[in-house]
Amino acid sequence: MSENKPTLSRRAFLRTAGALVAAPAIVPATVFGRDGKVPPSERIIFGGIGIGNRGTHDLNWMLPEPDVQFVAVCDPQRARAAAAKNVIDTRYGNKDCKLYHNTPQFLAERTDIDAVLSTTGDRWHALAAILAMRAGKDIYSEKPSCMTVAEGRAVVDTAQRYGRVYQAGMQRLSEGNFAFCDEMARSGRLGQIHTVRAHIAPWDAAELRHDWLPAEPLPAKEEVDWDAWLGPCPWRPYNAAYVRGGWRGFYDFHTSCIGEWGAHTFASCQVAIGCERTAAVEYHYVNNDSGDGMVTVFENGIKMVLQREGWRGSCGVRYEGTEGWVACADGYSQPDVSNPAMLSDFKKLVGDYMARTQRPMSHMRNFLDCIKSRHKPVADEEVMHYSMATVHAANVSMWLKRDVRFDPVKERFVNDPDADRFLSRAMREPWIY
Repeated sequence: MSENKPTLSRRAFLRTAGALVAAPAIVPATVFGRDGKVPPSERIIFGGIGIGNRGTHDLNWMLPEPDVQFVAVCDPQRARAAAAKNVIDTRYGNKDCKLYHNTPQFLAERTDIDAVLSTTGDRWHALAAILAMRAGKDIYSEKPSCMTVAEGRAVVDTAQRYGRVYQAGMQRLSEGNFAFCDEMARSGRLGQIHTVRAHIAPWDAAELRHDWLPAEPLPAKEEVDWDAWLGPCPWRPYNAAYVRGGWRGFYDFHTSCIGEWGAHTFASCQVAIGCERTAAVEYHYVNNDSGDGMVTVFENGIKMVLQREGWRGSCGVRYEGTEGWVACADGYSQPDVSNPAMLSDFKKLVGDYMARTQRPMSHMRNFLDCIKSRHKPVADEEVMHYSMATVHAANVSMWLKRDVRFDPVKERFVNDPDADRFLSRAMREPWIY
């Protein structure tokens, strides 16, 4: 051994080691899950894509969950990204949330992220979900969660190929009043179900605009990355109204008044009648601008009627059987029923549902639990896809102004090449899946 290299005698080594063992280790209690905190190894690391008004609502729903750690936000609008960061940093009492503006770059760089909250506009939901799942992330995607039948199928295939947990933001599937109505239908307490009624949005129209707003000066890319905002949609001139929510009502960006609320209500109706893994097969055109009164028919013969009115709140459903009916919407203190005696079993039916499915009456908590268990959540990729396929087929009937038939197995219209042209849309490179 070189004379210039210091050596450590056995006795000196033991003295040093003993001192290290005896020294008190100052480790925060949170590392061990003390003081009611979840240890880091049990936390779900989240990032967000497109966190605007709805996204802020979801953030405030998610952040109180003790096993959630939100670390990053990606949004092509700097002001929105900064607002979301402020919500997150305020919750945690730090400045640690990181900002990104390019979704593929964000997903590629943040290998530490387990799951993504996606609350973009309609045009981005499917692509964001697909890119996130390919990057190894689980995904909570707001609705309407796809723009076409082909996009919905691509989400299903990606989730199943990569083994990811997918939850669509159809939160009424996890609310007590809606769960009670679903259970009343499924349990046979209403007799034979013959008709269900689904609320569609009482604004805008089924017929979407194919023009675009006049061009305005393009802001600096650092303020609004217009190319990224458009994503897979056709190139359109910048107009500030779009980024303030004025994209609704345009074919390029929206799924119409039918998709706006039908993304919720169709899913509830289809679950209630056991058709959550299929779509309606018949769509009977109505000569108005909204689809109000359209009758759709499932293979089992049950009719689903699209309605704008009939409830005291938003996103209402009504299930009618040979022995009675139930109905509810947002804001109801309890469901409406044909016989008040039906409500005596409210707690039992909701409790039985929770025990049978092992799902809480919290849509976000259901998603978080499934990230850990790897079970399917209540609004999984197939529930989303088939209810949205019904939305899209209803839109096609309105656009063609005639009845159409849809094959939910082949996922094509029946002997109808004109209708089949609406099954997919061209995607603008590089925003493709």
